[in-house]
Amino acid sequence: MGDVAAQAGVSKALVHYHFHDKDSLLQTLVEEVGVGVLARARHAVESETTAHVLDNYWAWIDQEIGRGDLRVLISLAEYDSERVRSASRRISEQFRDELGEHTAYIFTQLGLTPRIPAAMIGDTVVAFMQGLSIVHALHPERDARPAFDVLWLALLTLTE
Repeated sequence: MGDVAAQAGVSKALVHYHFHDKDSLLQTLVEEVGVGVLARARHAVESETTAHVLDNYWAWIDQEIGRGDLRVLISLAEYDSERVRSASRRISEQFRDELGEHTAYIFTQLGLTPRIPAAMIGDTVVAFMQGLSIVHALHPERDARPAFDVLWLALLTLTE
């Protein structure tokens, strides 16, 4: 808590006033970061046009990975606190639902019908994004677009 106060340029007492313990601070962090990720995810497909639906989707994923918030959420999902893990699960489930809706929207825009539930494909996209987030942290110079293209070529084979 002292390190957080020092980085924020405030007193340790002020941090303790707002966050009674480390678990409260981390739970709030998960919720705040998660709300931002979810808001950006909801906005990601609103402005997509049919002609460039996958290019626009990649642009959102690339920005999200570069931002680093997904890595924060992944890291805190393993923290040894039921409150923090519970907040992480809640955000993760909402993110999964959102990406399932993205997948359904993209297939609709492309005039395709998936042979498996869009939610299952959404799970794949979530895992993909989490993996890219970790790889980006280790190798920020790598171009992840080819991996995205291969993923979507594979996903498109799951359509009728």
